[in-house]
Amino acid sequence: MPLTRKGAATRQRIVEGAAEQIREQGVLAVRLEDVMARTATSKSQLFHYFPGGKDDLLLAVAQHEADRVIEDQQPELGSLTSWDAWYRWREKVLARYRTQGSDCPLHTALAQLGGATEATQAVAGQLLDRWQRQLAAGIRQLQAEGGTAPGLDADREAAALLAAVQGGVLILMITGSLTHLEAALDAGIAHLRATGPQDR
Repeated sequence: MPLTRKGAATRQRIVEGAAEQIREQGVLAVRLEDVMARTATSKSQLFHYFPGGKDDLLLAVAQHEADRVIEDQQPELGSLTSWDAWYRWREKVLARYRTQGSDCPLHTALAQLGGATEATQAVAGQLLDRWQRQLAAGIRQLQAEGGTAPGLDADREAAALLAAVQGGVLILMITGSLTHLEAALDAGIAHLRATGPQDR
């Protein structure tokens, strides 16, 4: 049964409160009692929206954080229409992860849920699919305008760039250094640009 507007707002408030709690204290320190206090919700309300308790709430937090990954790259990710736009997107990605540092709420929530379950794979898969489709759309736009080679497989190039970015993010989480993420972005864009017959 679809939630009412008020119900959806209450559920979102709980999710956002839990996400903030995880960023501040880490997932292991988060108790449902703390989330209820933070969001001014009762136990019955919390279990109404999250019948499975903490696991259901963490999955909702993971989806919330996955949505934020895409939202934080906008409008640049959705407007990769020129090389200037691609470099603005690069800066937006670096700024996001510079602010986040080695603490990734999305990864933390997914890891706490037990890694590669069907539900967590769905959250991660949807995120990567949305991200890759927007990168591929940007590559096709460059191809249409003569900025990169028309023979490139846009989906495959987007997948390779996304894999490189995610590798850089993983190293950031381990080391706290942006060096590898920056190198992955620069190399990926340089590769696309080098195949183009002209600069745009």
